[in-house]
Amino acid sequence: MVLGSDLRRRNTRRVRGTVVAAALVLVLGPALAACSDDSGGGGSAPPPTPSVEQPTSAPATAPADPAAATTQIKANWKTFFDPASSSADKQAVLENGERMGPVLKAFSGDKRGGQVQADVQKVEFTSATKATVTYSLTLNGATALPNASGTSVEQDGTWKVSVNTLCALVALSGDASQSPGAGC
Repeated sequence: MVLGSDLRRRNTRRVRGTVVAAALVLVLGPALAACSDDSGGGGSAPPPTPSVEQPTSAPATAPADPAAATTQIKANWKTFFDPASSSADKQAVLENGERMGPVLKAFSGDKRGGQVQADVQKVEFTSATKATVTYSLTLNGATALPNASGTSVEQDGTWKVSVNTLCALVALSGDASQSPGAGC
């Protein structure tokens, strides 16, 4: 026998015994505590129910007047994509219109930009201030981009064509000579 081997066996048994005792306490402790009641029966008061704070109102998934908002979105998209609209009129219905002047100029400067019009088919509100817009772009009266998807945002009380929509169209134009400038 090797010197000290007997000691290891005793330590291993002691550790195993401690682990088993701890496991029994953890498993049986709650069960025994639940069964022990000084009064001999169940408590007279029911356990408290946890309270979950409910929001006072659900987040809005549409503006207060969806019909009026839809009408305004359609009118503003028509203005934005109307070749006869002035740059100032287009900026007024474009999100961050003042800041997006260079991008709008690049978009309008494209030879096809002056021939494009939009027809909004569907507006779906995703929040009280955002909507997904399904539209078709026509080029000289012929449908060039059917069932396109863009976004409209409510800014300062007006529903506007989003910057994201304009930037996506600038990228689609493929005219590398027109730099959109800052904003996209």
